Amino acid sequence: MLTFVGLGLYDERSITVAGREAIATADRVVAEFYTSKLAGATVDDLEAYHDTEIEVRDRAGVEQSPDDVLADAADRDVVFLTAGDTMISTTHMDLRLRAHDRGIDTRVVHGTTAQSAASSLTGLQNYRFGKATTLPFERSHGGDGVPGSVVETIDANRERGLHTLVFLDIDAANDDYMRADHAAEVLGEADDDRLGADSLGVVVARAGSTDPVVRADRLSTLATESFGDPLHLLVVPGTLHYIERDALAALGGAPDTVLAEHTE
Repeated sequence: MLTFVGLGLYDERSITVAGREAIATADRVVAEFYTSKLAGATVDDLEAYHDTEIEVRDRAGVEQSPDDVLADAADRDVVFLTAGDTMISTTHMDLRLRAHDRGIDTRVVHGTTAQSAASSLTGLQNYRFGKATTLPFERSHGGDGVPGSVVETIDANRERGLHTLVFLDIDAANDDYMRADHAAEVLGEADDDRLGADSLGVVVARAGSTDPVVRADRLSTLATESFGDPLHLLVVPGTLHYIERDALAALGGAPDTVLAEHTE
């Protein structure tokens, strides 16, 4: 059996009871933290909390060389861990399909996702989100500014009145995580009719922790502020329902003048 377990959003306690039980009964526990990580816990913390040894693999070890994991899962209980949910954004469907092709039983134990947290913490309604996108470090895409695909996604969503969840790049090898102030600055400088410094942005920092931050204002203002330790998300809203407007004012400190420009 190969069981995919999502660890949730922040630390060793973010896991579900079902996920913890799966780890407790596993013969082998494998994890990856290159797609995301638990900002509030180290691998040592996880091992101590679950009283087990966790083997951390890099991208190549998961995507190119998983044969030893699959071989073990054929007759033993193997658990594969990621932050968040293993099949949402940090997707490992390829590994699950390889197991399926070998006749290996699989199971998914879901964890809390960044998408659900972004909606829950900001008050932006989940059914009013469009396609999500990821803003990469400039060094990752080999150019300056914002990739056209990111701008196109935000534009297409805003044209329909929908919100865009912008994941911020992670460079796990160098322990580098894009901050929301940098993301707001880069997006605010985009050469685009629909997106610019005056656009409304919503920052979510450290979702899942006991002290998450929600801050809403123009991108130009967010670019000048600091939001503390990662992980950060940025939402570019479309048209706001009046309840969403009130939520961003109360929970994110958004100015009334900015909200009025975006409310239906």
